[in-house]
Amino acid sequence: MKQTQIFLMLLVLLAPISAFAQNAPSTHTPHDTKTHHANTKPKVQKNYLQGTVLDAETGEPLVGATIYDPVKKGGATTDLMGKFKLAAEDGTEVTISYIGYIGQKVTITSGNDEVIELKPNTVMMRGVSVMADAAIGRKTPVAYSTISPLVIEDRLGIQEFPEILKSTPGIYATRQGGGYGDSRVNLRGFEPANVAVMVNGVPVNDMEWGGVYWSNWSGLSDVTSSIQVQRGLGASKVSSPSVGGSINVMTKSTDAERLTTAFYGIGSDGSHKISFSHSTGLMSNGWAVTLLGAKNWSSSGYILGTEFSGYSYFANVSKRINNNHLISLTGFGAPQWHSQRYNGDKLLIGEYEKYKEGYRYNASYGFDDQGVRHNSYYNHFHKPQISLNHYWDIDDKSSLSTVAYVSIGRGGGYGGRGNNRSDLYGTSSGLVTTKYRTLDNYFDFGAIMAENAANPNGSQAVIATSTNEHNWYGLISTYNTKVGKGFDISAGIDARYYEGIHQARIVDLLGGAFFIDPDRASKNNRGAERNTFAYLNEKLKVGDIVYRDNTGYVVQVGGFAQGEYSNKYINAFVSGSISNNSYWKIDRFYYDNERSKTMNFLGFTVKGGVNYNINSMFNVFGNIGYISRAPFMSGGVFTSIHTSNGMNPDPVNEKIFSKELGAAFRSRYVTVNLNLYHTNWNDKAITRSVDASNPDAGTVNLKGVNALHQGIELEIVSKPFKNFELKGMLSLGDWKWTKNAEGYAYNRDGQPVDERGDVVEEGSPKHAKVVVNMKGVHVGNSAQWTGSLGASYSFLRGFKVGLDWQYYSHNYSYFSIANNFGENTMIDPWRIPDASVFDLFLSYRFNVGPCKFTITGNVNNLFDAAYVLDANDGASHTWETAQVIYAFGRTMSLSLKVAF
Repeated sequence: MKQTQIFLMLLVLLAPISAFAQNAPSTHTPHDTKTHHANTKPKVQKNYLQGTVLDAETGEPLVGATIYDPVKKGGATTDLMGKFKLAAEDGTEVTISYIGYIGQKVTITSGNDEVIELKPNTVMMRGVSVMADAAIGRKTPVAYSTISPLVIEDRLGIQEFPEILKSTPGIYATRQGGGYGDSRVNLRGFEPANVAVMVNGVPVNDMEWGGVYWSNWSGLSDVTSSIQVQRGLGASKVSSPSVGGSINVMTKSTDAERLTTAFYGIGSDGSHKISFSHSTGLMSNGWAVTLLGAKNWSSSGYILGTEFSGYSYFANVSKRINNNHLISLTGFGAPQWHSQRYNGDKLLIGEYEKYKEGYRYNASYGFDDQGVRHNSYYNHFHKPQISLNHYWDIDDKSSLSTVAYVSIGRGGGYGGRGNNRSDLYGTSSGLVTTKYRTLDNYFDFGAIMAENAANPNGSQAVIATSTNEHNWYGLISTYNTKVGKGFDISAGIDARYYEGIHQARIVDLLGGAFFIDPDRASKNNRGAERNTFAYLNEKLKVGDIVYRDNTGYVVQVGGFAQGEYSNKYINAFVSGSISNNSYWKIDRFYYDNERSKTMNFLGFTVKGGVNYNINSMFNVFGNIGYISRAPFMSGGVFTSIHTSNGMNPDPVNEKIFSKELGAAFRSRYVTVNLNLYHTNWNDKAITRSVDASNPDAGTVNLKGVNALHQGIELEIVSKPFKNFELKGMLSLGDWKWTKNAEGYAYNRDGQPVDERGDVVEEGSPKHAKVVVNMKGVHVGNSAQWTGSLGASYSFLRGFKVGLDWQYYSHNYSYFSIANNFGENTMIDPWRIPDASVFDLFLSYRFNVGPCKFTITGNVNNLFDAAYVLDANDGASHTWETAQVIYAFGRTMSLSLKVAF
């Protein structure tokens, strides 16, 4: 196999690096044992203080920790193994510090190789790490990357949270339409619904369809302690695992020391951010409290008409009851609103050139005849999460970690409704619509309002907010115990209950006096009793329900267990989980408060792995696993969850078989991580648009879809000389569909249709069947090859400058289905041109009395490169018919943080 050959070649290349590092001459100053001549003046021997700085809880080296000598006003930083060497007098007291950790003052004696362990600056971090199943280097046999607090502070600035992930192997992060929080993160080619996102070990993916709205979590950047991306099977023991991997976000919990911070940032396009935080630290009575509040806002947004405003808050109260018990109550949320550019409003490449805004153009943005701004697409949401953690050291062998959590989501997004709702679309088939368009190319809301006002039958198109409100309750509890030398056993439960309330309510009649909802007539097709003329022709006002009114329910109950053996050289584990997913819904719009059939799916996971430490520098690992996962409620079990109680015939579990090999090398000057993965994904159910740019074209629900995702990932960090660091990443994927698929056609409202487009009953023999010949076609919507190279240099005292380069290649368009009935033969979708982008950052840290200041400047897309970020494939599978969205051009930000 081609990937195996490349993997073995790269593995061979590591051998000379290992040999060189192990046989390199010592950097210590040798003692001169020769007798000096009487007339020879002996050389003055410098004293060197040396040691290693480690994370006190994981044993991982802290790279870049600062060792400062207050006497000589000089210092050093740790290398890639956490080691340092500092020229100083014997017995000097030095200060050792690292962002996110409690600093120490240590007296070091010359000639001793001191080991200094820094504790995370949080009371609850050990319990959080356990709940999040954090991977540990040279121990956990999985591929992972950890993003430290220092990297987040230097590189994120006031960008959106997913932007910090883009230099991670296998990650493809895009801003899609460009609205605040509208980002998408793919991992190893898998869509967001198949990438688990967890905050302190608590899952946040939507329970009905699996995705993540990053706008709901925009405040995470303010409270994140670290981020760990685990690729593939990962170390997570939850009973419902992901396919592509997991993104584990660990928040600051409660700071162990008293600390107050203030932050202000300003950036391009009228963007601002301000935040304040205060922590009491761990007080003598065992209590600790941390509070944070922040606001992000922009008067315009980078994309035309995408202004936004978002708040975020975080509160943690912890109590160390005694040496064995610690409880922590955490609550955080990010209420926000933002105007959007609909992700379906992609344009032909040549179409952008017609508008003065160029790639920033938003076809759905405009004005009414009074000059008031309007946008057909707008999102508002607040999804707070509250969790209660309890960490119990039962004895010196056993512990119990438990978290109970609740998430209450409220909000929704705007969209058009009505017979003429297509009039509100800004684009169609890659072209800007012209029916309602001003001379300066804004959407003419004034014209459509005038037509609605003059129509005796009321508004023919209105704007409604589709609300997605949920109540989510969960419990995860994990018991760990040692059962002999080197053996650990853990077991636990994972239970979740979710109800999602889905409605659509009129928010703007667009000039009309009332609205008659054509969707009410669809009740005739469902056999509903309310078929009176008065009901079907009711004159609706703002606030009335249209289109949908249903509640979806998901109950998941599962358990997991793991056995682990560890010694100096080997760490091996075997784990398994089982879970039952129950789905049902109650529809109050297309049915008379009718409950659907309840569907149950029993899933399980079996996986294992082993890591072997060949020596102090070189280790290898492998893992293998099989997952049988319940299909998603939306798009998997229910054919059209918002308009029908009908279900896909014979839905089955998805089957995932994954295997991975990896090797790592670590020395003072370079660390290298290399891994090869191979994932078969079978019996997937997916929904594809007939025309992704035209919602009226309808969709096709496919089942029995198979894919193969395989590739090689390489990650290198090097510190070739003092204060200089290089980071590189290369990810080469080969992702293809491996089987032809079948499905059925549905109209824009999710109703089953025949080959003429007429609505038919679910299960009717007239329901249009679709066959898609897609075997061998590349998986699109994510760059299969990515690379990055970053360099940073620290100079003077407290200054750091860095330049990062990102490269994207083999990025295939998102394919649509040409016909909503009959046979479709797919070929490779248009391959988006390769792209390179550079980001620059500069930071300066300094102290004034007790206050610690950090100034950070960021320039993203330094050279203002214009490149396609996302694309929908067209009829010719070339650039002429592809509908695209371009990446953001150059943006800048400057921020100041003070801590005291």
